[in-house]
Amino acid sequence: MIHYRKILELYDEGISLRGIAASTGHSRQKVTEIIELAGKKGLECPLEEEMDDRWIEDFLFPEKTMEGSGRQPLDFEYIHKELAKPNVTLSLLHHEYEARSRANNTIPYSYRSFVRYYSNYAQKYKATMRIRRKPGEIMEVDWAGSTLFIIDRDTGEKVKAYVFVATLPCSQFSYAEATLSMDRHSWINAHIHAYEYFGGVTQILVSDNLKTGVTKHTSRELVLNPTYKEMANHYNTIIMPARVRSPKDKASVEGSVGTISTWIIAALRNTHCFSIEELNVELRKKLEEYNQRPFTRKEGCRFSAFEEEEKFALSPLPATPYKISEWRTAKVKPDYHISVDSMFYSVPYEYINQDVDVKLTDDMVVVYFKHMWLTSHKRLYGRFGQPSTLPEHMPDNHKLYVEHTPEVAIEWASSIGSSTTIVVQYLLDSYQSERQALQSIFSLKKMEQRYTKYEIELACKMVLSMTGRPTVKSIQTILKSNKKKDAEQEINKNTEVSETNFGFTRGASYYGGKE
Repeated sequence: MIHYRKILELYDEGISLRGIAASTGHSRQKVTEIIELAGKKGLECPLEEEMDDRWIEDFLFPEKTMEGSGRQPLDFEYIHKELAKPNVTLSLLHHEYEARSRANNTIPYSYRSFVRYYSNYAQKYKATMRIRRKPGEIMEVDWAGSTLFIIDRDTGEKVKAYVFVATLPCSQFSYAEATLSMDRHSWINAHIHAYEYFGGVTQILVSDNLKTGVTKHTSRELVLNPTYKEMANHYNTIIMPARVRSPKDKASVEGSVGTISTWIIAALRNTHCFSIEELNVELRKKLEEYNQRPFTRKEGCRFSAFEEEEKFALSPLPATPYKISEWRTAKVKPDYHISVDSMFYSVPYEYINQDVDVKLTDDMVVVYFKHMWLTSHKRLYGRFGQPSTLPEHMPDNHKLYVEHTPEVAIEWASSIGSSTTIVVQYLLDSYQSERQALQSIFSLKKMEQRYTKYEIELACKMVLSMTGRPTVKSIQTILKSNKKKDAEQEINKNTEVSETNFGFTRGASYYGGKE
């Protein structure tokens, strides 16, 4: 039997490798191997009383106990590493182990022995066992049943604070945060902070069936809250709510809620804070203590288990954290606007009287119709009734009116002719209100839909020849009169042509007569 304990104790006293080899009767190579392996596995002096040579040998060389059986040896490090991968199970690893045994003409261990040996190894040397839970696979979340409180500075009244808890079942590493409400905003914010605390994202998110996250959950149908679903999509995780009245579906967080209620909530019962920020500072201190508390039946703590066994398996955080949004429905009014918190936002006029989905963030309003993006607006704050109208959403006639300014009016008149320019300039100068002048000019401009530029210019010239105070009404009258005269002249012309048109007449010579 190798004197493992004596080798480690002599090395701790500063004895040279040559001296240790001479004292124990082992080669320097063997002494060096034992000391290096003990250093890698964290076995340091002073040693406990039960750590005899047999214990140390089992710790440093667990495979030696099976060498004498003549069976295919088990590579525990390989098994433990492979179990961290998605969908890899002990059944699959045992099947592959049996295949290697047949290839090497050796006898394999049965599945039952295979599992037992791995379990003994994991319980003794590893922070976590990967039989039931895979690292980085699941995060379980819930509200703690117990509450904290803050004190109102003005009244001295105690204000209730609720505690959100998130746990990683594999390592039991946990996160906690106090909020003043259990509404959707607090619920989503707590998830974002939990992901930041863990430094990564799990594949699956297991929650309770709270209305803030789950709209409907039956054996046949699962309907998630749109905001909660959008957050999960942003972090590329899947929400799998626990079954109704099935606390075992999230047993880890249920257990963490109990211990956190003792070691954090109860521990802060006599702490007086005057804001939720102060309370969360104190809560974070207790949380660090909780995650650093040593395990009772195995080496390490929740933090060390997370760092060694689970952190590597988390998916990376997205480039930017999720911005909380709220979803609503609205009906497009006849003025092609929707109302959101007493503010008005335009949508394309083609969607008047249609129901649309509205996504609200702190700074944006995004409108969708049947999952199709329609438009986005900067969110308005302050005085109620403010509009946000985009020109491309207007009908053509509205767009012409909104874009009509004195400069645009003069430019349009110049494109018609000099007489029209004089009329438009007179209208702008004669009205006391610019709005009234533009309204009259807009009426004149609309005549272009029925009359040519030549006809409008001619009408303006005729009005100016008759009066120095032209009006839009007089121009309209002349345009109609000119149009009527042109129509009558066209009818008379057609009549004259028909009366003088006798067609082709054959002469007498055609019939053999004389002219």
